[in-house]
Amino acid sequence: MRIIEDDLTGIEIRALLETHFAGMLASSPAESCHFLDFDGLNAPDVTFWSIWDAGTLAGCGALKALSSTQGEIKSMRTHADHLRKGVGAAMLKHIISVARQRSYVRLSLETGSSDVFLPARALYEAYGFTYCPPFGDYAADPFSCFMTLAI
Repeated sequence: MRIIEDDLTGIEIRALLETHFAGMLASSPAESCHFLDFDGLNAPDVTFWSIWDAGTLAGCGALKALSSTQGEIKSMRTHADHLRKGVGAAMLKHIISVARQRSYVRLSLETGSSDVFLPARALYEAYGFTYCPPFGDYAADPFSCFMTLAI
């Protein structure tokens, strides 16, 4: 698998992100969805990557700088055709590595609390993320889980 920094202009990545946005809105009320739209993913404080397997888009992920010492994982998504092939793990390892290179001491994320998000939460738990209170501008929400990793 090959991970590249992505400018979000490709038709494949835009389609995957549209699926991601729709999936978030189908799983939680709009006011409880905290995904970044295309403009948000193109912001200067966000780095966005796509992951490719033999020339086929397999997934994506992003890292948002919250401060000089903390980052937030955003827009982790595996393409439906590549589920359970290690795409999410590869992207998560990449994001953790970049966070370390940036000398972050903490990496955090917000994800859904419903059963739809169980595989995502299991992945984060497997890499040492633990549940935590809301961070940054987030507020407690029954549709959200907050996780963090000291790095």
